[in-house]
Amino acid sequence: MSDNSEDTERTKRLVAAWRGAERKLSRSLLEPTVGELLGSLAEAPYDMDGPADVYGDGVVTALEGKVAQLLGTEDAAFFPSGTMAQQIALRCWAGRTGNPVVALHPMSHPERWEGEALSAVSGLRVTHPTTEARQPTAEEVEALREPFGTLMVELPLREAGFLLPTWEELEALTAAARERDAVVHFDGARLWESTTHFGRTLPEIAGLADSVYVSFYKSLGGLSGAALAGPRSFVEETRVWRHRYGGQIFRQFPQALAALAGLERELPRLPSYVTQARKVAGALRSAFADSGVPWARIHPEEPHTHQFQVWLPYEPDRLTEAGLRQAEETGTVLFRRWSAEGPPGLAVTELEITRPGLSWTESDVHEAVSAFVARI
Repeated sequence: MSDNSEDTERTKRLVAAWRGAERKLSRSLLEPTVGELLGSLAEAPYDMDGPADVYGDGVVTALEGKVAQLLGTEDAAFFPSGTMAQQIALRCWAGRTGNPVVALHPMSHPERWEGEALSAVSGLRVTHPTTEARQPTAEEVEALREPFGTLMVELPLREAGFLLPTWEELEALTAAARERDAVVHFDGARLWESTTHFGRTLPEIAGLADSVYVSFYKSLGGLSGAALAGPRSFVEETRVWRHRYGGQIFRQFPQALAALAGLERELPRLPSYVTQARKVAGALRSAFADSGVPWARIHPEEPHTHQFQVWLPYEPDRLTEAGLRQAEETGTVLFRRWSAEGPPGLAVTELEITRPGLSWTESDVHEAVSAFVARI
């Protein structure tokens, strides 16, 4: 059996175990069936007897207006993917500033997961204020040796542990970019849950940037899709490029309905998820200390959002298998997949505390960790 076939079979086994479990600390986007996803669309706050969308009108227009209202921007445009949205945003800013250089973190999404599309598709170049696994500082932006047209800031920086700067650091960072005659774009795929850390509203956060991208599936549980928000003239320009990039799709109502349902259902709950994530992180730290594992790390120690990393000194396949057996044998899902990142001999997994994890107590975490460690 090939490696791909083995991975496919393991994924089927994992999903079956996750779906059959009675207790879960987090959700998985792989779990819902087609029927369950279709049924969830009925939860959207929208007139189901109204006409379906045609090339972005109707429910899609309603979603765009909702996003602009939530973020306090003049306009917002729906995109079928965040990758397309950000490629177009950065391309449009390059045209407006006359500078094709984008300053961004090397761990950001366009650098890690988009196949070098910034250069291959849009002809842009990048420069890195820092290569350290943290948010860049204002001083580093000020010290960049070449002019740049756009500073892109990922909020939070997922690959580094869902890290956010402080509010004061973010203000200084955006000010430093403008001192360099650059515009600021926020990769806000997970911006929705950043309000607790910053102690600010969504419009206050978005107001620091010239444009903002938000995702509808990462934290809101939608099917797919994203939005770009900002000044009306800029958003109108991105709509032109959306058509050129093949994003002017005939029907998009399932994605739009799922996004509206997520904004209605999940957005108000995100602060409670962040609060619970911090409690779970503390419980995991003490549980691992009592479990006898040689070393464990919760990163960051106090999560900035409802997502954080867990590091253990074992092979990732061994940890994934331990979690799978725990789910199958006890009906409890503590961890899902583990991967090899960072130094040799260490494995990392991400936890995202959502509605299933709200009921977990410190005792529940300790019990689950003990059962997991026993299966390593």
